[in-house]
Amino acid sequence: MMNRRTLLRASGISLALPWMETFAAKGEEAPPKRFATLYFPYGVSLPDPKGKEAEWNWFPDQPGRDFQFNRSLKQLEPIRDQLTVLGGLSHPQVRGIGGHDSGDTFLTGVKITPENGFQNGPSLDQVAAKQYGLGEDTRFSSIVLSSDGGVGMPTRSNTLSYTLEGQPIPSLNRPATVFERLFDMSHDSIEAQRKGLTRTGSHLDFLLEEANSLHRKLGKTDQEKLDEYLTSVRQVEQDVERAAKWLDVPRPKVNADNLTLDADDNTPEALMKTMLDLIVLAFQTDSTRFATYQFGSMHGAVSISTKFSTLIGLKSNTHGLAHGMRKPGGGEQCGRWDEFQASLFKYFVGKLASVKEGNGTLLDNTLVYYGSSNSKTHSNINYPLILAGGKSMGYQHGQYLQYEKDVPLSNLYLTMLRRLGANANNFADSKEELVV
Repeated sequence: MMNRRTLLRASGISLALPWMETFAAKGEEAPPKRFATLYFPYGVSLPDPKGKEAEWNWFPDQPGRDFQFNRSLKQLEPIRDQLTVLGGLSHPQVRGIGGHDSGDTFLTGVKITPENGFQNGPSLDQVAAKQYGLGEDTRFSSIVLSSDGGVGMPTRSNTLSYTLEGQPIPSLNRPATVFERLFDMSHDSIEAQRKGLTRTGSHLDFLLEEANSLHRKLGKTDQEKLDEYLTSVRQVEQDVERAAKWLDVPRPKVNADNLTLDADDNTPEALMKTMLDLIVLAFQTDSTRFATYQFGSMHGAVSISTKFSTLIGLKSNTHGLAHGMRKPGGGEQCGRWDEFQASLFKYFVGKLASVKEGNGTLLDNTLVYYGSSNSKTHSNINYPLILAGGKSMGYQHGQYLQYEKDVPLSNLYLTMLRRLGANANNFADSKEELVV
């Protein structure tokens, strides 16, 4: 009988095939574990708890299993048993930096300042995928998405993901581009693609050889600058090698009829739902097991996503909503934007739950992490956070957990790493695992 590993040997490559129920039914393997982060900027509606708009407070009123959603999250009631609301957590090192700066640090927990050259650290997804090798058995170790695309700039990042050296990983923001990358890379022949990768690899080899020769002639400061540059070059080199290994493995065939691949920043709901659909497809086909999606950056009016709230009928852009939250009517307006974003989260969870996998669903094998690095705009404490899914990883949902402010958010990240399968001792400033 041919099992999954003999298929791998027969194929002539040392990389895993997409997970298949047939093998699980025969006891060969359990479904793989996945991790998705969905981030939104500027915090949430937190009106005066005794005021007229208290019903729009993002956080439930009381912790525990008997918590009640307020209006911002009320639509999540049907899936309350599949999620946990978290309150009180933040990154201690980040609390004192600018509120707009904290998006860069959401998955890293590192304090970035002008004094340290805004040097960031590795993000949680990349630590899991690269440092602990949990993303090595798929065509893409991770996918990085955002509404803005690229990397932005330090303190106004357009990406959540940072390499193990703390360098930003460019994000993709056009559904058609993401689809092509995942499922329809090129119409060129395999041989043409192979020649292109070989040619790129040769150029990189030459570049690295020349750089190593130059390195010996430079002073210490310039050597450090060159080393930083070469780190990026080596990352490209690794990507080229990875692409070459997967070249002979056919890409999954998926039905794109229900995908709005031409959605753009003028149709925010269609755009964001399509990006979420693509993450589900990437997980379902085992094209990757790690994904980050930044709904919007902290770059104020410069961010493409700033206009999204007005496009769905609200009175101000997203940055303006956050700043106007304490003004009359502001709690409701901000809360309605929270409600819209929560609808996207619910949509994503529902899509994952609709895919059967093994003895459960894709949601059971995927941890979804949803939240912001502000409570209200410019305030880097008490992050609004929700975990969903991950039943196969031991998560017990249907609760609102409130933590003391001295508990670092990185404790949760250490828990995530271990439950994803990493033999991790710490992450950033973590002290111990967080029981969830």
